[in-house]
Amino acid sequence: MRPARWALAASLFVSLAIPAAAQDWMSDPAPNGGDWRHGISIFGDLKYPADFTHFDYANPDAPKGGTLRLTPSEAYLNQGFTTFDTLNVFVLKGTGGHGIRLNFDTLMTRAHDEPDAMYGLAAEAAAIAPDGMSVAFRLRDTITFHDGTRATADDVVFTFDLLKEHGHPHITTAIRDVISAKALDELTVLYTFEGDFVRDLPFTVADLPVLSKAYYTANDFKASTLEPPLMSGPYQVSDVQQGRSITHRLDPDYWGRDLPVNAGRFNFGEIRYEYFRERTAGFEAFKSGEYDFHEEFTSRFWATKYDFPAVLDGRVLKLTMPDNRPSGTQGWFINTRRAHLSDPKVREALNHAFDFEWTNRFHFHDLYKRTHSYFENSDMKAMGVPDGAELALLEPFRDQLPESVFGEAYVPPVSDGSGQDRRQLKIARDMLADAGWEVRDGVLKNAADEVLEIEFLTDAPTFERVIQPVVKNLALLGIDAKMRLVDPAQYEERLKDFDFDITTRRFSMQETPGVELRAFMGSRAAAEPGSRNLAGISSPVVDALIDRAISATSREELTTAARALDRVLRAGHYWIPQWYKAEHNLAVWNKFGWPDTKPKYHRGVVHLWWIDPEKEAALNR
Repeated sequence: MRPARWALAASLFVSLAIPAAAQDWMSDPAPNGGDWRHGISIFGDLKYPADFTHFDYANPDAPKGGTLRLTPSEAYLNQGFTTFDTLNVFVLKGTGGHGIRLNFDTLMTRAHDEPDAMYGLAAEAAAIAPDGMSVAFRLRDTITFHDGTRATADDVVFTFDLLKEHGHPHITTAIRDVISAKALDELTVLYTFEGDFVRDLPFTVADLPVLSKAYYTANDFKASTLEPPLMSGPYQVSDVQQGRSITHRLDPDYWGRDLPVNAGRFNFGEIRYEYFRERTAGFEAFKSGEYDFHEEFTSRFWATKYDFPAVLDGRVLKLTMPDNRPSGTQGWFINTRRAHLSDPKVREALNHAFDFEWTNRFHFHDLYKRTHSYFENSDMKAMGVPDGAELALLEPFRDQLPESVFGEAYVPPVSDGSGQDRRQLKIARDMLADAGWEVRDGVLKNAADEVLEIEFLTDAPTFERVIQPVVKNLALLGIDAKMRLVDPAQYEERLKDFDFDITTRRFSMQETPGVELRAFMGSRAAAEPGSRNLAGISSPVVDALIDRAISATSREELTTAARALDRVLRAGHYWIPQWYKAEHNLAVWNKFGWPDTKPKYHRGVVHLWWIDPEKEAALNR
C-alpha cells in the first residue's frame, strides 16, 4: 500500500537550481535515500527557486526599528486573549503570553503566498524518503541561541523527545505517528514515521520549535513560568508585566537575519502585546493612543464607533484587507459528552433557536454572512447532493450515517428576521418531542422527569447581546437555559476540562488540512483534556474521513475527502454555526508602511509591516 500511496513522495520536493556552495553535499543522496531540496510542498511545485532572495510579499528594503503595540488576536496552543500567566506556550498548564513564536526558530518556515510550501530556516535543506516514511533535515552551521551557544542536531532531537512526552496535547496529537528523531551527525537529523497517514508529518516536524537542550536540562520544561526562555529566534522577551503586557525586542545579533526567508521580515525594533480584560476597555485605550494596531471583530463597533477625532482627521486609518484563507470554524460548540446533549435531534433543534437574520441586522449591521461549513470560504465546503468521487467515498459508510448525509448538505435555517420566529420554534419543539422531550409543568422534561438545562459559557461580556436572545428563545421551548459569564482564567480552565454545555470558539482551518483535523474532531482528541475537540466528536466515520484527507496524494483527492467530512459533520449537528466575513477590518495609527503585495494566506502585519519615520514624525507633531 505504501509504494502506491507515496508514488508522489519523491516529487514533493521540486528539483531546482542549488547554489554552487551547497552543491558538494546536496548532490549526494540523503541518509534516507531521498534527494536534498531547499523547500517542501504537499502538492505540486514550489514557487520559489533555491536561489530566491526574498518572498514576493516582503520588502527587503524595509527600515528596521520603532515599536508596534497591539492586542492579541490570534492564539497559539495555550494562549488566551485577555490575560496570561506563563511564557511557556508548549504545555497545557497555564495561559500563555503572546508573541512567543517570535522568539523561536523552526526547521522551515511557511511561504504565505502558497497553500502549504515551506522553505529552509534553521535547516537549509530537507529530504523525504522515497516511501514517505522518514524525512531528513540538514541544519545550518550558523544557528545560535540568544546566549551565543550553537544549536545542533542534538538540540533538535532533544526538542522532539521533550514535546513527544510532555508537550501540549495539540502537539502530541500532531506528532503521534512520528516514532523517533535521531541525530546522524552534528548537523543532520532523521525523523522516522509509522502508520498509513504520514503525508503531512515532514511539515509537522519542520514547524516544531528548536529548543536548547542545555537550558531545558537545567530548567523544568513542564513548569508554568514568567522567566523568558532561552531560544534562537529574531526577538527576545524584554519586559513582562503579568497579565498586562509582554514586550519582545528585536535581537540585533539574530543569526538568521540575512536569510532569504527573513529578508524584509521582522522589521519592528519592539513588539508589545497589551492585554485588556474587556474588549470595550481595549478599544478605548486604542482611541487614546495607548496602542497602535487594532483588528476589529465587533461589526457594530466597525460600523458605528470609528467616528472619533483621530479617524476624522486622518491620524487613524480604517483598512479592509481580503482574507483568502478558509474563514474559520466559528460557532457555539455543543458538548456531546453531556448526556442531555448527546442526541443529534436535540442539537439540531437548538439551531432553530438562533435567529441569525435578526442578529445580523440589529447587532452586526448586515456585515456578516452565515457560516454553513467547517471549511467556509473555500472549495472544501460541501454543496448540494454528493455525487461522483464524494458519493463513492461516503457509500461504504451508508449504514453508519443518517440518510440526510446523502441528500442536500445541511444548511442552518433561515428565519423571518423577527428575532422570535414562531415557525422555527415550532420546528424545534417537534424535534425535541421526537427526541423524547415534552413540556410538563411549564418546562421541558424527558421520560425520567429530568428538566432540559443548558448553560452557555463565555468570558466575553460583549457577547451577552448575542447569547441572551438565544436563551430567550430556548426558554420559550421550555428549556431551562442561562448564560454564565466567568473570568478569562476560569473560562480557559473549564474549556480544558470540557466543563461546559455550550461555548463559543473559532478555529482556523489550514489551506491544506492535515493531521490537525484529528485535534479538532478526532475520537482520540475527544478524551484528551485541553484538546480542540470541544464538541466531543467521536465517530468512526469521521475518523476514517480524516484519514482519507490526511492520506490524499493530490489536491483533488483532498478536496473530495474534506467535502465528505464536512457533509458528515454538518449532519451530526455538533455546533450552532455563527457567522463569517472574508476580510480583515483593521484600524491603525498612521505611522506604518507595508508591502505593495499582501500575502494571500496571511494578514502579514507583525512579520512584514514597518514604522515609516516620516509618518511617525507627522503623527507626533
